[in-house]
Amino acid sequence: MCGECGFRTAQSSTLSIHMRTHTGEKPYKCDLCDYSAAQKSNLEQHRVNHTGEKPYICGECEYRTAHKSHLSDHMKCHTGEKPYMCGECGYRTAKQSNLSDHMKSHTGEKPFICGECEYRTARKSHLSQHMTTHTGGKPYKCGACEYRAAQRSHLSRHMRTHTGEKPYKCDQCDYSAAQKSRLDHHRVIKHTDEKPTCVGSVGTEQLIAPYMQTSETLYWRETPHV
Repeated sequence: MCGECGFRTAQSSTLSIHMRTHTGEKPYKCDLCDYSAAQKSNLEQHRVNHTGEKPYICGECEYRTAHKSHLSDHMKCHTGEKPYMCGECGYRTAKQSNLSDHMKSHTGEKPFICGECEYRTARKSHLSQHMTTHTGGKPYKCGACEYRAAQRSHLSRHMRTHTGEKPYKCDQCDYSAAQKSRLDHHRVIKHTDEKPTCVGSVGTEQLIAPYMQTSETLYWRETPHV
């Protein structure tokens, strides 16, 4: 039994692996980069990233991946399956890792700490993103233009300007958007009585948040006061 959290197992080797989640030990190191892992299987999966091989292919779309487990997770976006459920609030997700991250919202646990400031977070990925505010690094580069981003999600969003993909679809009409904020904006303008407000003096119009558009030329005008 683990003395830190009560985890139980019949095999001492499994307990040894588990203890690394508390100690942070990562004895398996990649000989091609700085990556290290607590488990040998994770290192073997990582090494595929260097070969570029992606043998696992989705039968529903063009998604390809180097890892079988990633394909299994991806397929749930087609089936809508969310087998992992939080016992505290009913939150459901397609990935066990998402559920583990979510549970920290109940415990308040924030084990990942920035060495440069007082920032703490429940997710390692969030800490990695935060660190770019100190380093200024933008490791994610677009293959079609010179755009670079500090976060993978920003690059994914940018790529839609090249592919034309619009995954956010309105459930009340045929409108679709490349960004969720655009869809939210559309729903307010077209399907509610809310309207954005313009403020400013005569001849000057400023579109106030949250209706600011950065890459589309959309304006809403109100009759100037006289």
